[in-house]
Amino acid sequence: MKNNINPLRVLMEMRPALDGFYGIPQETRLLYGVLSTLPELELSGLLQMSKRSVRGGVYGNAALTEAERVHRFARVVVSLKGSSALDWKGDVIEWLDDLWQTWRLRYAAWTGLGQIPLGHFETRYFRDFIWQELYGRSLPAADREQVLLGDYRVCGYPWRRMHLVGIERAQVLSHSRYPVLDTRGLDVFVAQTPFPGRVSRGTALVVHYHDAIPVLMPHTISDRAFHQASHFQAMAANVRSGARFVCVSEATRRDLLSLFPEAEPLAHTIHNMLPTHYYPAEPAPERVADIVRRHLHGEFEGKIRGKAKLKVFRLARAFGSEEEKTAFYARALGPDSRFVLMVSTIEPRKNHARLVEAWEALRGAADPDLKLVLVGHIGWDYQTALEGFLPWIEQGSLFLLHGVPADALRLLYRQAVVTVCPSVGEGFDFSGAEAMRCGGVVAASDIPVHREVYGDAACYFDPYDTASVVETLRQIIYSPDAESLQARLRAEGAEQSARYLPERILPQWEAFLRSLNG
Repeated sequence: MKNNINPLRVLMEMRPALDGFYGIPQETRLLYGVLSTLPELELSGLLQMSKRSVRGGVYGNAALTEAERVHRFARVVVSLKGSSALDWKGDVIEWLDDLWQTWRLRYAAWTGLGQIPLGHFETRYFRDFIWQELYGRSLPAADREQVLLGDYRVCGYPWRRMHLVGIERAQVLSHSRYPVLDTRGLDVFVAQTPFPGRVSRGTALVVHYHDAIPVLMPHTISDRAFHQASHFQAMAANVRSGARFVCVSEATRRDLLSLFPEAEPLAHTIHNMLPTHYYPAEPAPERVADIVRRHLHGEFEGKIRGKAKLKVFRLARAFGSEEEKTAFYARALGPDSRFVLMVSTIEPRKNHARLVEAWEALRGAADPDLKLVLVGHIGWDYQTALEGFLPWIEQGSLFLLHGVPADALRLLYRQAVVTVCPSVGEGFDFSGAEAMRCGGVVAASDIPVHREVYGDAACYFDPYDTASVVETLRQIIYSPDAESLQARLRAEGAEQSARYLPERILPQWEAFLRSLNG
């Protein structure tokens, strides 16, 4: 890297941190947090929304008073949280501005002329907002001062709109091209997914590449037409422009190269890192009932395929009184209770249905008191899964949770008889590694990325075969040597998961960034 007088100037896309909790949003926060500790790196974040324009920010060298600057920064905050229009006249102005943005993007994409300007946003007046919105859901409070040192750039143009103009061009001229971000003065721009834009001369584009699922498994994603086309066309354009790819697993790198073998010399593997708030926990069975009760989903109003009406899914058991409810949870999830745990968004690729089938078989054949705890937000194509959960929820054997904080999830990982990762496709899969770090036992689907990330610290099963899942869980929980098997998995899990601690991953990123400056 450069010396402290001329630090490497890195801009990092923060959009995913605004859009979700786990997965790519979590890794975005973690990566920014560790990179911010490098003394020879000048780090800033890019503020951009997926579907809405970001208003405000200071552009160029406008002569503004301090009050006017703060006002423009505050408009950024307001627009990131929702509409910034005061009344119908403001709505019309913003609609006209959005229309102008679309045509300006089209012009830049089709002609290759012009650049998307980036505004400036200063952190110092808005420290609470930046921490709460970008970092607080994944980083410990001890990291707060460090991550609040940097300022931000603002891209007013929505990420989705940038994708659409590239897709439009590809539909006519066979390949995509995207507008140029004005990244002059920056050495590196790190995007979190294939990026619908180019960068200025002198700036290296790095794509932090999480998975090729939108291209290779489009049947499992939401908004399929857009996400498949946008992912492929942006990735193809990034490859043509000579972007570097940092893949979160070797399995993901192989998928990338199966599509674009010409990217081989520019594709590297640096695994995801685990949050520091996951660490070996002592068993605390007395806390499980309160954790489950506090974080139940409750009611969820969702769409039903082929119908205009919404359906209300009641995702927590109903009780006649508070006393009855308290007594039930104390009995069902008391210190001697046993439960299987899965932590994942409710979506088809995660394979909840297979786990539920296997769990039902175990209950019927060996252990009618075995509970199932599912932790995750409700994603897409959830109808079949939720309808399968409902009878067991009302019976009081299955519990669906969300918004579980790290300290509580750490105890669930440790207390579960096994954490199951049954997905049919992943780029990394945090949940198994997190469970290992917390002292838990892991069973996982036998897919390449799980074999790579979990190694010998998990037991594997065929994710398409319920009998295989049943047999693997039976071996872990009920076999004569179950206790010794669990002890081995815990010991190997502690060693395997340590590979993904920040202190092991940061030097790899540091060396990679240093190579860009060579």
